[in-house]
Amino acid sequence: IIMYAVDRIYNHYYAALTGRMQFTNPDPRSGDASLDIQNLKAADTGTYQCKVKKAPGVQSKKIQLTVLVKPARTKCSIGGSQEIGKDVTLKCVSQEGSPLLSYDWRRVSGSQDLPATSMLNKNTGELLLKNASQEYSGVYSCVASNRVGTDECSIELHVTPPVNTAGIIVGAIIGTLLGLSVLTFLICCWCKKHREKKYEKEVHHDIREDVPPPKSRSSTARSYIGSNRSSLGSMSPSNMEGYTKTPYSQVPSEDFERTPGQNPTFAPSKVAAPNLSRMGAVPVMIPAQSKDGSIV
Repeated sequence: IIMYAVDRIYNHYYAALTGRMQFTNPDPRSGDASLDIQNLKAADTGTYQCKVKKAPGVQSKKIQLTVLVKPARTKCSIGGSQEIGKDVTLKCVSQEGSPLLSYDWRRVSGSQDLPATSMLNKNTGELLLKNASQEYSGVYSCVASNRVGTDECSIELHVTPPVNTAGIIVGAIIGTLLGLSVLTFLICCWCKKHREKKYEKEVHHDIREDVPPPKSRSSTARSYIGSNRSSLGSMSPSNMEGYTKTPYSQVPSEDFERTPGQNPTFAPSKVAAPNLSRMGAVPVMIPAQSKDGSIV
């Protein structure tokens, strides 16, 4: 890692130590080859060899260097349930530090003494509190140490009564049932809305078969003739004067509305004509339709 020869120092052999290593004596020719390492790091731990060459021979010596690192980044945590009657474990771990590390717990708040049921493992940093009670609540501190330094962390312990497990289970069941009910309701609403949209779409494109067809002109003609018949049949001699009969030629004929071969054939009426003379009515001629379709 460093060499002195022919009145010159060479120290560029090992990049990790460049600039941090030098001879203690500026003139190694005096026979002093002591070495100074500045800004010591944990990576500098290892075995070093010193070799002295001088005619007529060569001698060497080895030395072991161990770099110790003090504890650092120590963290405290709680393991287990913090309920009355349960066992609670307080844990302490240092992220950095050279072995051998030792851990020690102490109580900060209230009584400085640890509970009587506590068990401490100095090597692992775990403090076991058996059958915890509310008196165990408080702030605890852990100190990690080795030969070159110490580090500390703290944590607060809250011992509480047991949780009502039955109530939690009942609450969870009720909450689940309510959630399922809401989900079912939403699904039903969605299905109903989907069916309504589908029905509206089908009705929009479907042909209505229950709508009656529009009346033809022939039916209009029938109703016109029928109304004239009823009007004529109800007239008396007193109101016949001044009455103008509608010419039969102006009555709408069904022949204009029908194609050849569709003229209906009317069966002769079997109803006897009433005796108009006995009824005191004036006889009125009523147009009739022959088989060939003409009005007579």
